Amino acid sequence: MPYPEAYSAYLKTLPFLGRVTSTHHEVIAGAYEEILVTYEVGSAAMADGAWLKLVFKFYSDWAPFQTTHPQAANYLTASYVPRATFPDESPATVRALKVRFDQKGHERPYQKAVIIDIIDGYLKPGDRIEIRLGDRSFGGPGTRVQTFVEEVFRFRVFVDTAGASRFSPVPGDITLAIRAGAAARAVLLSPRLVRPGTPFNATYRLDDAWGNLASVNAAPSVLEVRRDGRVLSTHPLSWADHSGAWARVPLVLDEAGDYELVVDGTVAPLTVDPATPAVRAHFADLHVHSEDTVGINDTRYNLSFARDAAGLDVVGYTANDFNVRADRWADAVKICRELNAPGTFLCFPGTEWCGSSAVGGDRNVIFLGEEVRFPLDKNGKSMRVFDWNEDTTKSRGQEADLWSASELHNAYRDMGDNVLLIPHVGGRRAIFDWHDAALERLVEIASSWGHFDWFYKDALARGLKVGASAAGDEHRGRPGGGAPGVGSFGTHGGVTGFIADEITATAVGRALRARHTWATTGRRAVALLSGYGHPQGDHFTHTGPLTLNYDVLGDAGWERLELRDDQGTVLLTRDLDAESGLARNRFRVRWGGARIKDRYRWAEWRGIIVVTGTAVKSFTVRGCEHPEETVKQTSPGVFEVRTDTYGDADHVEIEVDDLAAARIDLHLDIDAYNKTGPAMERNIDTHTPGTAQVVSGADLLANDDVRWELGGAELFVAVERLTDRPLPLRVTGSHTVEPVNGPHGHRALYLFARERDDHKVWTSPLFVTFAS
Repeated sequence: MPYPEAYSAYLKTLPFLGRVTSTHHEVIAGAYEEILVTYEVGSAAMADGAWLKLVFKFYSDWAPFQTTHPQAANYLTASYVPRATFPDESPATVRALKVRFDQKGHERPYQKAVIIDIIDGYLKPGDRIEIRLGDRSFGGPGTRVQTFVEEVFRFRVFVDTAGASRFSPVPGDITLAIRAGAAARAVLLSPRLVRPGTPFNATYRLDDAWGNLASVNAAPSVLEVRRDGRVLSTHPLSWADHSGAWARVPLVLDEAGDYELVVDGTVAPLTVDPATPAVRAHFADLHVHSEDTVGINDTRYNLSFARDAAGLDVVGYTANDFNVRADRWADAVKICRELNAPGTFLCFPGTEWCGSSAVGGDRNVIFLGEEVRFPLDKNGKSMRVFDWNEDTTKSRGQEADLWSASELHNAYRDMGDNVLLIPHVGGRRAIFDWHDAALERLVEIASSWGHFDWFYKDALARGLKVGASAAGDEHRGRPGGGAPGVGSFGTHGGVTGFIADEITATAVGRALRARHTWATTGRRAVALLSGYGHPQGDHFTHTGPLTLNYDVLGDAGWERLELRDDQGTVLLTRDLDAESGLARNRFRVRWGGARIKDRYRWAEWRGIIVVTGTAVKSFTVRGCEHPEETVKQTSPGVFEVRTDTYGDADHVEIEVDDLAAARIDLHLDIDAYNKTGPAMERNIDTHTPGTAQVVSGADLLANDDVRWELGGAELFVAVERLTDRPLPLRVTGSHTVEPVNGPHGHRALYLFARERDDHKVWTSPLFVTFAS
């Protein structure tokens, strides 16, 4: 029988590897959708045993797909749709498609993968595979879209037509514009602390429910300056535009005192104090990504967001060293230089050296001067850990360059004050077995990856003279304390406060290397510590007892303050709830920490809190970062807990009729990240499984708090009494330290403080050598 002529002609109309289409081209961040992706088999056909992958980037928090619960969210299906056959054409023989979702089913950055296997037979050119993301056919709500905006989100399709496990990209990515939802909350930012007569900016913006910069129709037009409840002045809001809404107001306040900046009911406290150690508090995010490596949107977008919507003074662009192409790096450095405006805004170019923890772990390299020693040094030697990105050819092997932290230190040691290295905790946490005191002046102790009190304690206990910093490490285009999403990046990005009298590269670089800094978990809070005329970060010699002065300023109310030393001794504790007066019938259950110190660290808390013996009058949930973290009262006195912690803490505050008669039952499991199992399946961590405890209200009244340490990375559960009075927005005081050195010949003294909603600050230490 002759070969079908019509079929032969048809094959010439098809792309060899096929083509892919989508029903959607624009979606709302965090919304639920059913998206139909159709792959049309190319002229290469698909052999028995062939595969198809629909992949997207690993840092997307698009909800994991599942194939076991048709009526639940994120249900995934794949269907075979045969093409009509030509006369005398044999049909395809495929019996089934098998679909699954794998969190690491492909290569970085396109690691998340919908994988479809061809079972028992082959597919013909022109046949279709219909992939339904969030199939609603069985009554489910659809798939929950990525929660952060992205101009060009990509689904990429790879096909193994021969069943040889060798994949080729199907030309033409599916692209989606992920847009912000409706404005849901307002953010008002200020420096928090300024000297009289110092110019500063207040920044106001509107975010959607997931923390994306939202569009606005009826924008507020006025900022009020209030003091003691009186409106002192009004100022027009100068809006940038109405599709990504932020506004800036320049202000100067001449009289010392406590003020409120108010826009449409949103309040930001501001203190004007002539005793401030610099003209005002300054803030930086020294760990910013873009689509050059593992971020979203372009570099100019991210740096401009930091300057405009986040109101930062300084940013550090830090491309993953192994991942950034040389041409993109050169463009990014040029953009940094273009955006520099000494006096108002600085951008330092830098890299994230991505060595494995076993050879030192992640360090950011910040270029503070004109020399930018990357990707090659002056002799042509590579300054990368290795060179490997999505454009690297398959034929090229992975070769080591600056493979260990020792090599990294050697490569930059001669740059002196023109470079700053910052060890941090991310996917490849830094290990302090490797340290260079001249280069590594700060450590990053909070970021969108979590809160890492243990990391700071480890560094100082080893005798390292390092200061406090925090940063975004933002993969979601929201530097400067940006809101978290779901998955690996589950807390607000941090910021670094610093003491400098001007925003110039020289002054800022000097302040950072001098450790004149404090770290915050994203809020524009201020934390100051001084002793014998020295600000935080200084190393000095002192004879006799030393009096330390401290000052912390926030906006949610301070609940705890500790003065610590490098050996873990808490020299001073201030419980601001107790100082304010504990309420007779008010308490909270608080839980937090992380399972492990490495990449997939978060603890997924699942369980219930049951209050019996008395009626619950009211409750308030704090610490939950996004709409999918919840504590719900499912029946009187019964609270269902479903939150994740990354070193941070969540809690529910409860007011009852009679605490003395109460019984509090806790049943809290800890689940672990489930990389390979079904998305709907629980995965209780066998090493840190959680806890079941009972507390009586009478015991709580007698002891004020009860706490259980659960292992892992500072996992805990606590039941604590609370005040019903407002907590202070500013806490000041002094404390005298006895002249005792630690085992390293000095004593590092630093301040830690926490607000009611779990935002935290740490100061850099005062490094004191007590003379005998």
